[in-house]
Amino acid sequence: MNPNSVRTGESAGRLSHPPDKGLRPNALGLGRIVALGLAAVAPAYSLAVTLGYVVDAVGVHTPSAFLLGFVPILFTAFAFRDLNRAMPDCGGVFVWISRALGPTAGWFFGGWVPQVATFIATAALAQVAATYLLIAVGLDALAQNPVVVVSLAVGFIALSAAVAVRGIELAAWVQYALIALQIVAIGGFCIGAVSAITAGTAPSTGPAPSLDWLNPFALGDPSGLVAGVILCLFIYWGWDALISVNEETTDRSKTPGRAVVISTVILLVLYCGASIAAIGYGGVDLITSDAAIDDTLSVLGTQATGEVFGRVITVAIGLSALAALFTVAVSTPRGWLSMATYKALPPSIAKVHPTHRTPNTATWWWAGISAAAVVVLTLISADFIGLAILAIGVLVAAYYAVTAIAAVVYFAPELRRNPRRLVVAGILPLLGALLMIVALVASAIDMARPEYVGEQILGVGTVFWIGVGALVLGVVVTLAVRPLFREFFSRHTIPVGTVLSDDFVVADPAASTVHPESKEH
Repeated sequence: MNPNSVRTGESAGRLSHPPDKGLRPNALGLGRIVALGLAAVAPAYSLAVTLGYVVDAVGVHTPSAFLLGFVPILFTAFAFRDLNRAMPDCGGVFVWISRALGPTAGWFFGGWVPQVATFIATAALAQVAATYLLIAVGLDALAQNPVVVVSLAVGFIALSAAVAVRGIELAAWVQYALIALQIVAIGGFCIGAVSAITAGTAPSTGPAPSLDWLNPFALGDPSGLVAGVILCLFIYWGWDALISVNEETTDRSKTPGRAVVISTVILLVLYCGASIAAIGYGGVDLITSDAAIDDTLSVLGTQATGEVFGRVITVAIGLSALAALFTVAVSTPRGWLSMATYKALPPSIAKVHPTHRTPNTATWWWAGISAAAVVVLTLISADFIGLAILAIGVLVAAYYAVTAIAAVVYFAPELRRNPRRLVVAGILPLLGALLMIVALVASAIDMARPEYVGEQILGVGTVFWIGVGALVLGVVVTLAVRPLFREFFSRHTIPVGTVLSDDFVVADPAASTVHPESKEH
């Protein structure tokens, strides 16, 4: 099938065979796709820059914030798993939301919102990778030079694109090595911290680790807990990137969904373990001090494990950001490939390398736009990228919530005839969506305060303007592009309707088509 064409199906309510986009089938197994999902989150980097602020919000109850923040993530993961089982497409949320809620919602919530969040994150990841790796090799002075940092960041983006273009197998093996280093670094820190606590040599003078730290109801300040949970949305975000390679996995209707759940559970264990070790070792006062709050893992890691392993942790944080950058270079172009295939982007984006079978045109477009984003955001303000990162929580909550709602809408006919599926495929995703919406609203209200991170415009927090401004701009852009992609917005390429998940049968795991065997219900 021509990757630039899409059959519209026998009727407006029936989904046609998903088109062969030219990607390599059966290239990845469960282990590799889990590694890709974990790498996209960048756990070492996420812990390093976020843990201090969560502790500042909820103190010793930080592990409970990670647990509570995990609940909507897990419920949303169920929605991702079930939607991928029904519609395994590298477009992921774009295809699912378009199918369940319509093309306008699909383009906005499945295209614009996650892409804006990703480009902000890409700019930050490239800068973090450059800064930490310069420090790791002893070039601290160069790490303070914005020209050097931006130049190296752009080089890392180009390197990520080159690796992604060469083939999904190479990218997966690179991620194996980088995620392994992160787990070793976080695990080594936990062992060093626990050893010091046991030996009585830890600097903390606070209480010893307790099960109460895992109890969210033991915290007397609900507003602090909400703030901590909102921060946790960022620290968990990224696992859904593994959905973008579902057309290249073995048993693509099941493997990515399993990987989604496995990767989120691994993240929960890493974050809870590291937070308990950090608070037990350093205490709230040390973690929230000016020296440690922005980079808790590096500061406490060196103290708990010594200078040598502390440098390993610093390297791991830098490579963590680089690993996430590699994953974005794999996932984002595949999302664009799907959008172009369904005529929601220009057809030239759908070109695939004939040998490597990767979306090379989309990948190099991603690299060019990402490099421009790093340069432009740095020129706006040295602090702008940091402020933009704080706004990502609003964007993430928005498209996660809508994806969960799309799952409930899509599977509604099945839930009515199969009560056994009602809880996992209906009630839990709906609860996840509601929790995400509460997090979004609470986060937006908090960000609107003029004193939020000390930056404000016209009496409203700058971070609010960035996050909500990105959503408002997205509405304008979505309306503006409708005339350019009439066939998509007319529902000809992705008809809106429901084809129940058990009506889809993968005839051949190596094939790239999924056949609906019955008519619309």
